[in-house]
Amino acid sequence: MRAQSRQFQGGTRRRAVPAVVAVAIGVVTLGTLAPPSVSAAAGADGVQRALNVLVRDDGVPAALASVQGRDGRARSYTAGVGDLTTGSKVPVDGQVRIGSNTKAFTAVVVLQLVAEGKIGLDTTVDTYLPGLVRGEGIDGSRIKVRQLLQHTSGLPDYSRYLGDDARYYDPRELLDTALRHPADFEPGKSWKYSNTNYVLAGLLVQKVTGRPLAQEMDRRIIKPIGLRHTYFPAPGDASIREPHPHGYLRDAADGPLRDITEIDPSWGWAAGQLISTNSDLNRFFTALLGGRLLPPAQLAQMRTTVPAEATFGPAARYGLGIVSRPLPCGGLSWGHGGSFPGYETRGGATDDGRATHVAVTTQLTDEADRRNLERAVDTALCR
Repeated sequence: MRAQSRQFQGGTRRRAVPAVVAVAIGVVTLGTLAPPSVSAAAGADGVQRALNVLVRDDGVPAALASVQGRDGRARSYTAGVGDLTTGSKVPVDGQVRIGSNTKAFTAVVVLQLVAEGKIGLDTTVDTYLPGLVRGEGIDGSRIKVRQLLQHTSGLPDYSRYLGDDARYYDPRELLDTALRHPADFEPGKSWKYSNTNYVLAGLLVQKVTGRPLAQEMDRRIIKPIGLRHTYFPAPGDASIREPHPHGYLRDAADGPLRDITEIDPSWGWAAGQLISTNSDLNRFFTALLGGRLLPPAQLAQMRTTVPAEATFGPAARYGLGIVSRPLPCGGLSWGHGGSFPGYETRGGATDDGRATHVAVTTQLTDEADRRNLERAVDTALCR
């Protein structure tokens, strides 16, 4: 069996995911797909039409969206089916694996610790984790915390080198996997997306606070702003707790879809392990831009960006755990995006209170399909 896709970044690169995930699970095809459904509150407006395109033309089993207007009113949309085997409806605002949107949460925790004087953005990693980060062209005494959050550290991406075992990965194992490979460039000399940066940021949080990263996210972000459907899965938990659409993956471009909803997400950890809903992501990014999670100084640092077009598309820029994209109607949206086997999520929020997130239940490997997903986001944000 060919290796699957292992990916949880906001961009387009695809890596291997454990092949054993697909063993002994049913093979389904898009021939079982029901006509696109429309949520009662949605109506056949532009957002609904955009979701219908994703199902009809791009072949995703399901598409879900949550749209929040300037007035704070929210609307939910669905298209497709939630389970290709049973033909069940797509749960409105169902939970999905949000992949690299997790990075924004990790960055917020780090920046809160910066505001508390416990971490320095321009202090080296070795200050907090002495001697831990060493390898060919890699020296933690030369890598700053800011460079982790902005992907300018040069650390190689461990997700390129993981094997095919569907199992639990300890965060240190992920880091050690990366450190067996040479640096991509000297710290601060370039930009390249690497999940290793955020695993190291998570380890930094745990060292400084003395508490698990999941606990820090829960008490610093999830509970204070009322993210009732967001959680960091416990070790060994491959399930999704609340109503959710099933996630699917293909072995090959013309191959059948396989249900991989249940998968150990530990190889994502601080870079991609969270489960959430579109509406909770809207609430998170709206609260972040509205200053409810960070003081002004740290929020300004977070929004200080560098070019990131190679991963996130034309005119995209990367801050500290968030991405800015220009909107066709003017202005910027701020968010991240995430891709995890079985799910892909795109979205963002604006400074005037608009927010949108759209999820589909398979990873998109075709550039045209990804453009359609981003077009659905833009359609909602520019209403």
